[in-house]
Amino acid sequence: MGNARAGVAVERRGFLAGAAAAAALTIVKPGSARGAAAANKLELGLIGAGGRGNWIANLFEQHAPWKVAAVADYFADRVNGTGERLKVPADRRFSGLSGYKKLLEGKLDAVAIETPPFFHPQQAADAIDAGKSVLVAKPIAVDVAGCLTIAEAGKKATEKKLAFIVDFQSRANTFFREAVKWVHDGNIGKIVLIQANYFTGPFAPSPANESAEARLRAWFSDKDFSGDIIVEQNIHALDIATWFLNANPIKAVGTGGNALHTHKGTCWDHFAVLYYCPNDIVIDFSSTQCTQGYDTIMCRVFGQRGSSEAQYGGRVYVRGQKSYAGGNTGPIFTEGCIQNIKDFHKAITEGNFANETVAPSVRSNLTCILGREAAYKGTPLTWDEMLKENRKVDPKLEGLKG
Repeated sequence: MGNARAGVAVERRGFLAGAAAAAALTIVKPGSARGAAAANKLELGLIGAGGRGNWIANLFEQHAPWKVAAVADYFADRVNGTGERLKVPADRRFSGLSGYKKLLEGKLDAVAIETPPFFHPQQAADAIDAGKSVLVAKPIAVDVAGCLTIAEAGKKATEKKLAFIVDFQSRANTFFREAVKWVHDGNIGKIVLIQANYFTGPFAPSPANESAEARLRAWFSDKDFSGDIIVEQNIHALDIATWFLNANPIKAVGTGGNALHTHKGTCWDHFAVLYYCPNDIVIDFSSTQCTQGYDTIMCRVFGQRGSSEAQYGGRVYVRGQKSYAGGNTGPIFTEGCIQNIKDFHKAITEGNFANETVAPSVRSNLTCILGREAAYKGTPLTWDEMLKENRKVDPKLEGLKG
């Protein structure tokens, strides 16, 4: 693969071992005296102080008028380390499972949620109830119930005039947006097949200790905290695929497993899923997170009069009777996140509460869950059967501090 895509894959994997972060953002109303004095700087409460939480906190403060004003994480060492670095007062640092609730009691304008995905739905819903705008990392949830909770929270946010953004970097990129519009406008004709892939190297090492706290620290390799790789990682490719598709799949059949046992967690290291979609369209999806030598996150769309290729960190274009030259998405992992941070600030300060990223994120997350459940079962599974079964994921939180 090209250096750009390889760089993105390496950059993203660099955060996985410590990525147990969620951010709660405090926002000053632009018309207030406090807001005027701070040049419209909005306060940020960070929930989750792992690798990605610290990284995104830096981006908030460097690229838009934000100030991290509160921090919450299960682990006190992370809270205090991040709090010291960001100069957050000691009385605005909170640990334990319910620490984020204490954070929400403070005078904050918004929250950015970067915790393990299992916690996203409840934390987002609680933040909206507390009157805070929300930026949440993908995936939004690990099961059907969680996705529905996010969908409801997004609707409530609009009703309460709060912003709610899901941090998919591809959706913030101009080349991706134009390519999808190009296809939706009919320029490649009837779509026949969509191919989506997520191929990267092995997991970061995970501890053999099976205590709840050890699993939580290494949540990325735990299928219940993360949703498994098809939900937590592969959603980048399947979100692009369903964006092009613009519909729910009808059913899926899949397989996979932990073939090479490169980690001590419970996640699978590869998936292969065939999705049957409306209008006789098929999504052919596969992923590996255990091999070396080839990395890519991409989606291809094949139509009657042309095709499109969209690479996360590489080229995006449309070719056919009518073509779109597109361009290279380069360091999209960072640049897309920065754009979402800016858009989040703009939505709050300008009063745009349409929250248009929520519904498509629910759809792509449910698509990943459909593929996972079909692969786990080893038999075909329909969208409606998945919703009816509504299997709830239980990471067994017993033994964790409240």
